[in-house]
Amino acid sequence: MPIVVITGTGTEVGKTVTTAAVAASALAAGRTVAVLKAAQTGVRPDERGDADEVARLAGQVTTAECARYPEPLAPATAARRAGLPPVRPYDVVEAAQKLAAEHDLVLVEGAGGLLVRFDEAGGTLADVAQALRAPVLVVASAGLGTLNTTELTARELRARGVELLGVVIGGWPETPDLAMRCNVTDLPDVAGAPLLGALPMGVGALSPTDFRTAAPTWLAARLDGTWEATTFREAPAETP
Repeated sequence: MPIVVITGTGTEVGKTVTTAAVAASALAAGRTVAVLKAAQTGVRPDERGDADEVARLAGQVTTAECARYPEPLAPATAARRAGLPPVRPYDVVEAAQKLAAEHDLVLVEGAGGLLVRFDEAGGTLADVAQALRAPVLVVASAGLGTLNTTELTARELRARGVELLGVVIGGWPETPDLAMRCNVTDLPDVAGAPLLGALPMGVGALSPTDFRTAAPTWLAARLDGTWEATTFREAPAETP
């Protein structure tokens, strides 16, 4: 599994902090890691992007971006409005393959959801995963609506013959409501893939040292962690 594509079921679901946790756990397991941001939007050239945030939290990772646009919009729209060249799927594929030649693990983080458009031709992160033949890790929210968006994402991946590695809940509150507690059981069913972790809400505010120490406890063994779905389901009201 030299390359893993990380997508979300939408925006603001904890995709970047989950990428950081996966990177930190892999580093703790002795692997070399690179993080590739397919398209960074909403950030000026002199500002830190998502890949920089992953490095701040996770530690010694190689970071790269394929494109950067100033407005917080879908990459295709942001590129058009900025008068800049769009990022195309083959750009991301080529960059990921080059990083994979020098690292044990490459994490390709998308922008928004799986089918957010990169260019005027309709290229998406799904095209990238398909071309790379890389598994996809889906970051989902905990509450109402997540079953629908997760299943839609899973169906698109299956239709393309792309492996869905699993689902990670990107933000689990200290006091989950009924829908959240039920979703812990239902998410693997609608995704057709295992639940591979749950990040406590707000962990992105931890110090890098505390984040790196705790990261493996939020992720399953498939992601170099110690988290167990069965234990989590039996005590879903507790912070993992």
